[in-house]
Amino acid sequence: MASTADEDLRAADTSAPAPAGQSAPAGRSGPAGRARGVPLLVVGLVLAALNLRPAVTSLGALLKEVRADLGMSGAVAGLLTSVPAFCFAVFGLAAPRLARRFGPTAVVCAGMAAIAAGLALRPYAGGVPGFLALSVLALAGIAVSNVLMPLVVRRWFPDRVGPMTGVYSMAIAAGAAGASAVTVPLADAMGHSWRLGLGSWGLLAAAAALLWLVTARRGRTDSAAAPAAAAQDAPRTSITRSPTAWALGVFFGIQATGAYIVMGWMPAIFRDAGVSASTAGLLSAVTMLTGIPLAFVLPRLAARLPHQGALVAALACFGLAGYAGLWLAPAGGAWAWAVLLGVSNSSFTLALTLIGMRARTGGGVVRLSAFAQSTGYLISIPGPLLVGWLNERTGGWDVPLALMAALMVPQIVAGVLAGRARTVEDEL
Repeated sequence: MASTADEDLRAADTSAPAPAGQSAPAGRSGPAGRARGVPLLVVGLVLAALNLRPAVTSLGALLKEVRADLGMSGAVAGLLTSVPAFCFAVFGLAAPRLARRFGPTAVVCAGMAAIAAGLALRPYAGGVPGFLALSVLALAGIAVSNVLMPLVVRRWFPDRVGPMTGVYSMAIAAGAAGASAVTVPLADAMGHSWRLGLGSWGLLAAAAALLWLVTARRGRTDSAAAPAAAAQDAPRTSITRSPTAWALGVFFGIQATGAYIVMGWMPAIFRDAGVSASTAGLLSAVTMLTGIPLAFVLPRLAARLPHQGALVAALACFGLAGYAGLWLAPAGGAWAWAVLLGVSNSSFTLALTLIGMRARTGGGVVRLSAFAQSTGYLISIPGPLLVGWLNERTGGWDVPLALMAALMVPQIVAGVLAGRARTVEDEL
């Protein structure tokens, strides 16, 4: 049954109570309906979040085998590590429109199906072009799901947004770390086949797609009018006129560049230094797991500070120390460098926190988030590609590591500007 306009507005802003004399829609937000469906919704949320990173992190641990078997050049491998950012920037923009037309649950279900198909088929595509195309399919599914999951959390758990966001964030980190740590042992157990090791992650996405199909058929969500409703209180002036929006977009882009370089190339750096493939995967997992406790600490700490520039600078210093360690003694202090870079990559959490702090209204947050993330992901595209090209041209990692360290300087500048106590509404 289609929802009324008032119901759609309440779905977009779940903090607003239902009008007097009206009860919550049965089966969707009523207490009894929620109680019966909560276990299924929680499992669905966790399964979806677990699938939002393995397409990227599982490949890093086996990139050397993939390159050797497919005849993939360093430049193409760098392109492959840039594809996630491109997909998140481009396909993520389509998510609100798709959700308005089909409903967020149906779109996330389709996204999980795309992930499953892409991951299961890409190892058997028969060449580099097919491998890239099917990677794009999986990443497109991740992109639309990634954009819509916060909306789903808010609508399914309106009175537990904070705790469920924590569960969702931990599941993303667990999926990323698990794929990085388990893929090589999994491939070894399957006859040392990188194809089976990578393709097996499609099973996890297929399980999520089936569960979300059940959820969609049970009608847990309806049409997603949230983007339009949330935008109604936004300033009419173009957000591109806001200096804070630009600073935040650049900060988001540079930290994303560092994160994708680390996810895509750090296992290769360790392996070239003599570290085994399985240990390199574990080191990459440690980098990702380090960010889990910081995801809970940083937002609270940022909210207590009048200016978040000090946090930006502190996280960048951890990154500088990690890159220096990789340059001086990549194998000797490998576990320390992994932890340091994990702390530095928590700048992603800080960037998301700043998006919420630099706007007063719901519409302002929506516009700032869309602008900062789209701009940021576009900025991050060349970084991993350039690192792969520099590695191939120089035959080592000294120059790429110098580039990665140098990026910390503009990241600090942009982050300090974005951390000033002002809002985009004031600037517009």
